Amino acid sequence: MNPTDAVRMRSAIRQAVRAAAEDEPPIGAVIVHEGKIIGRGRNRRERFQDVTRHAEIEAIRQASRRLDSWRLTDCDLYVTLEPCVMCAGAIVQARIRTVVFGAYDPKAGAAGSVTDVFSLRLNHEVEVRGGVLADECALLLKDFFKNRRLLDKMQGTRAQRKQDALRVLRRAQQSESDRELT
Repeated sequence: MNPTDAVRMRSAIRQAVRAAAEDEPPIGAVIVHEGKIIGRGRNRRERFQDVTRHAEIEAIRQASRRLDSWRLTDCDLYVTLEPCVMCAGAIVQARIRTVVFGAYDPKAGAAGSVTDVFSLRLNHEVEVRGGVLADECALLLKDFFKNRRLLDKMQGTRAQRKQDALRVLRRAQQSESDRELT
């Protein structure tokens, strides 16, 4: 394993740990340009009830703002879980040079596990390397979902968790609306 890949994956793991602390699936991502992290992301789809709030998308948005461009041609993305189809498509569209991921995703992975978006003849080719710190990344996910299942049994259902997330989201939107009025 490339030592630089391991260092950068540890930065993505820190984002994943932050996601877990926010009761989100522990998936984190960073985007590197010229040796510096210019984008960070973590899953936030439960909090915002928005399916597009994946770690990769969050990191792409931040990196694009930092570079004032949607083209991230000289950038490399590090993510703790193999990208899904949506994220793989965004990675190609953003023209990201390289994707390095940790754990393979046998249920939704789009870098070879279920399908391989990156092997399609598209407008941009992305280099892909998988399995970097895979055991550590996979363990974060396994532990999180094990605890989530226990919590769901104690609370009754996932529906309660969704209702709690919606309540928090509505409060945040109301606070933002109140600030705009003052």
